[in-house]
Parts: sequence; structure tokens; C-alpha cells
Amino acid sequence: MKNAIVVLFCCVALATNVRAQRPESIRFSDFEALTQVDNDTLYVLNFWSTWCRPCVAEMPYFDRAQRELESQKVKVIFLSLDFKAQFESHLVPFLAKKNLYSKVLFLDEPKFDGYIDKVDPKWSGSIPATLFVQHSKGIRQFHEGDYTYEDLITTINSLLSTKENEKN
Repeated sequence: MKNAIVVLFCCVALATNVRAQRPESIRFSDFEALTQVDNDTLYVLNFWSTWCRPCVAEMPYFDRAQRELESQKVKVIFLSLDFKAQFESHLVPFLAKKNLYSKVLFLDEPKFDGYIDKVDPKWSGSIPATLFVQHSKGIRQFHEGDYTYEDLITTINSLLSTKENEKN
């Protein structure tokens, strides 16, 4: 019996670790390239951090939207603004616990004020913040602040219908 419990525990631990993400580090130039991808996918780029309570609270909404709308060419990407010195001690363990479905990237840029206006001139720099972009259709919409699930889905569906109307 004791061995069966140990084996079960190990299987659960391995299954959890298989899904846990280790975020890729990117620079702002990589982020800019992502906003210029010329395809039919709507990118939902959410700026967040492990120390931001509203960010963490809304993450399940984005993750759920990714799962539910994946067939509609929606791609949610979380862009972590955590401190580089806390990458291993905070970000990696946080992601292991959250077991997110959506892609997570670490924005490795120490001077946030150098790119905030490039993301959107109206961005004060506070998080959470989300950029919706679909370059080939000219869609670029920025939202500073948190989302409810309903508001997030409404925004995404509105942008998807904009994409569809432009096709016709």
C-alpha cells in the first residue's frame, strides 16, 4: 500500500511538471516582431507580473478564453514583467503552480519606460494591461486595467467580428 501511494504521488508530480512552463526570455524587439506577424490570428498580449494581484486574478479568464476560442485563431500570450532577479525564485515556481494553457514569455527589458509608449502612447505603465493585435487587418487595441471574463470575451468577439467584416 505504501509503495502504491509513493508511485501515485510520483505520477501526479510528473504529470504536473510536464505541463509546467518555463517562459522564454524575449527582448522588446521580439515583442514588436510579434505585433507585426502577418497572418489571420488575433494576438491577445497580456502584460502582468506575479506580484500584481489584479493580474493574477484575471489570468484564468485569459486562459479560459484561449481554450474556448482557439479554433477561431485567437492566441493569448502572457508577457511577464517580473524582475529578472526573481525569474527562478518567483516566476518559474508560480507558473508551475498555475499550470497555464496559454503561452508565457518573460519580457527581459530592465527599463520599462523605454518601451511603454511604443506599446501604446496612452499606457501609464501600470499593469495589468492588454494589447490586442492582428497586423494584417490593422487591428491594434490597447486596454489598461483588469478584465472580467465577460468583458474580455466581449472585446475579443468584437475584434473577431471586425476581422470577419473586413473579409466580406
